[in-house]
Amino acid sequence: MEQRKMKAWEGILDYPLPGRTEKPREVGTTFVSVKGLGISGLKDLVIDAADYVDRVKLAFGTTLLYDDEVLRKKITLLREANIDVNPGGTCGEIAFHQGKYDRFLSHARELGFNTIEVSDGTVTMDDVQRERIVKQTLYAGFKVVSEVGKKDASLNLSVPEMIRQIERDLRLGVSKVTVESRGSAKGIGIYDEKGQVKGDDVTEITAAVDSRYLIWEAPNTEGQDYFIKRLGNNVNLGNIRPDDIISLEGLRRGLRGDTFRLAVDQKAYGRG
Repeated sequence: MEQRKMKAWEGILDYPLPGRTEKPREVGTTFVSVKGLGISGLKDLVIDAADYVDRVKLAFGTTLLYDDEVLRKKITLLREANIDVNPGGTCGEIAFHQGKYDRFLSHARELGFNTIEVSDGTVTMDDVQRERIVKQTLYAGFKVVSEVGKKDASLNLSVPEMIRQIERDLRLGVSKVTVESRGSAKGIGIYDEKGQVKGDDVTEITAAVDSRYLIWEAPNTEGQDYFIKRLGNNVNLGNIRPDDIISLEGLRRGLRGDTFRLAVDQKAYGRG
């Protein structure tokens, strides 16, 4: 077992926000969306931030563009750092659309992926098809996460339908369900056209579903800050950009003014 390395300020300064979970963790997970980052970039990610990344998604259908050897090296690099890795949900949707899902799963395993995202952000998938795909993926030995929501704002799901689909997927055995936002976080899912989180929607969803099983896509700092302040520093967050990993972990631990203020206020009011 690899010996844990000491952090630079360990024993000198404490994290202002306590209680942050450490890897391996089931809550407080961070999944990172990677689009075109090369092997050297992934090595830098692992060196700087492997402790703070639980899963990397090689986004949408980008894995179809890589040479076989390059893709295998990327997957191996991440898995050796104890980071789960999956092809983007769109890759699975393409396989479903082309009637090649069996071959997709077989080759994903052979390439070294250990996680699969099941989504229907672009394709149409009814409940029967969804159940078949989820169960088939679980049976193939993968960790399975799902995503609910559409990538086209004109097809946004109502909150009750979103909840219904989340509960359905959890009953089918997925480990967590991601609430879709796309990379823009504008006009999709629980974000309005200006990129603000629709708080009432979050309230309705969290009243129905345990937040431990939800991943909120939060590709910008405003969304990350919102969910940490609203649901705590061990909220599950996704669609994080590689250059935002350290910044997000800083938010989670109170190392940025936005959330350090929470610790300062708690002490000022006698709660620390």
